[in-house]
Amino acid sequence: MRVLVTGTAGFIGNFVAERLLARGDEVIGLDNVNAYYDTRLKEDRLGRIADHAGFTEARVSLEDRDAVAEVFDRHRPDRVVHLAAQAGVRYSLENPHAYADSNLTGFLNILEGCRHHGVEHLVFASSSSVYGANTDMPFSVHHNVDHPVSLYAATKKANELMAHTYCHLYGIPMTGLRFFTVYGPWGRPDMALFRFTKAILEDRPIDVYNHGQMQRDFTYIDDIVEGVVRVADRIPEANPDWSGDAPDPSSSYVPYRLYNIGNHSPVALMDFIATLERALGKEAEKNYMAMQPGDVHATYADVADLQEAVGFSPDTPLQTGIEQFVDWYRAYYGI
Repeated sequence: MRVLVTGTAGFIGNFVAERLLARGDEVIGLDNVNAYYDTRLKEDRLGRIADHAGFTEARVSLEDRDAVAEVFDRHRPDRVVHLAAQAGVRYSLENPHAYADSNLTGFLNILEGCRHHGVEHLVFASSSSVYGANTDMPFSVHHNVDHPVSLYAATKKANELMAHTYCHLYGIPMTGLRFFTVYGPWGRPDMALFRFTKAILEDRPIDVYNHGQMQRDFTYIDDIVEGVVRVADRIPEANPDWSGDAPDPSSSYVPYRLYNIGNHSPVALMDFIATLERALGKEAEKNYMAMQPGDVHATYADVADLQEAVGFSPDTPLQTGIEQFVDWYRAYYGI
C-alpha cells in the first residue's frame, strides 16, 4: 500500500513508518521538523528511514493548506496514519495558538485531503488526555469524555468529533487511537523519562509533581506501533447495534471506531522513578512540587475493545522498557 504517515520525524510516527517500510509498504512521510524540541533528534530519526527505497519525505506544515493538498494530489495515498500534532499538556498553557494551528487547522487539512482523494482508511492519534476530569477507572472508550482539563486534551477531543463528522458526511472510515504515556528509545525530550534520565546523569534534581502522588499507564513504543499497524489494517465498519437513544462514544452508525492503546497496568510515579534509578545505577535528587495545571492524578487504559478488534494488547514490562531506553540514551549521547 501507499501510506501517508504524518509526524515521521516524531517519536511514534518514525517507528510506525519504519514498520510499514519493513513490510513492503510505500510511505510518504509528512513532517515540518519544527523546533518544539531538539531538531537534531528529529533529523536523526528521519535518518533511520530516509534511505529506504519506499520512503518519500514531504517537509510540510500541517496548517499549510495548499502544501498538504499538494501532498495528497501528488502521492494519492491509499491510507493515512495521522500522528503529527503539537504535543504536550504544559506547553499548551504557554502557546495555545500552536495547538489550534496544528491540531485543529492541521487536522482539518488532513480530513480534506482524505475527502478529496478517496482514502480508504484514516487512522489518527488521539490521547489519554481526553479523559480529563474522569475518575472512573480503568478509562474506557465507552465512557463520556466531555470534561478536558487542558487545551491539548480539548484539541484531541475535537479531532475525534471532526473525524466522526467527516465519516458521517463523506463515508470515510475513521479510527482514533488514544495513546497512554508512550516511552522508549528515540523518545521525546519533553517527556518524564527523558527529562529524568538527563537530569540524573547530569547530577541535577528532578521535578516530582504532586509530591509523587501520581500514576501513569506507561506504554512501550513497540506495543504502540503494533497496535497502530494492526488497527490500520482493519478498516472499521458501521456498528449495527449503535443507537442514538443511548449513544456509545466508541463506535457509530458509520464506519468509525475509537480504541485505547495502553499497558493497562498503571504505575505509581515513585515506582517509575525507582525503576529508572536502578537502570541508571544512580539515585535521583528529588524536588517535590505541587500538581501542575492541566495535569491529572492517574491514567489507566481499558484495552478490551482493542484486544477484541485486533487480537492484541500491550504487555511490555516497565523495567524492560526503561532499560531499553537507558541503553539507547547512553549510546546516542555517548555516555
